[in-house]
Amino acid sequence: MMKKDDLRYKTTYPSPLGEITLFADGEALTGLYFDGQRGCPSADASQRDDLPVFVLTKAWLDLYFAGERPLFLPPLQPDGTVFQLRVWDALTSVPYGRTLTYGALASALGSSPRAVGQAVGKNPISLLIPCHRVVGADGSLIGYAGGVDRKAYLLRLEREGVSSVVVRGV
Repeated sequence: MMKKDDLRYKTTYPSPLGEITLFADGEALTGLYFDGQRGCPSADASQRDDLPVFVLTKAWLDLYFAGERPLFLPPLQPDGTVFQLRVWDALTSVPYGRTLTYGALASALGSSPRAVGQAVGKNPISLLIPCHRVVGADGSLIGYAGGVDRKAYLLRLEREGVSSVVVRGV
């Protein structure tokens, strides 16, 4: 669960899937939530569109939603339990445009699919920590806090996107 200090600043980003709210502690991104997404904090945070972490995150989102694969990440600082952090770290290794089942992820972590599913569902930085790439055992699109329609869009976008973009100076 996010601490109040992690939500000091916020900004928004107009995505093809609706508005996205970004949260930061001043140095690192601490949250990324689609409009109406389950688990989005309702904390008071100061609007700060000019924070470097927000500028970098918006550049990443611009590339991503253009169907390109950004080859950089802004600094991320998700807040969670030791187990949640392990799961979220493992999510970052699922390749762009590919999927992994909850069972396979659980097996790799030596845990149960249910525990992994609960941790995936609490991911505070969706997209950049790609929880949308985790699917059911039969490949079904289940368990996305942003909504299954958004999950389908994101996976389709990644499968269709073939270019990689390197941003210099990042």
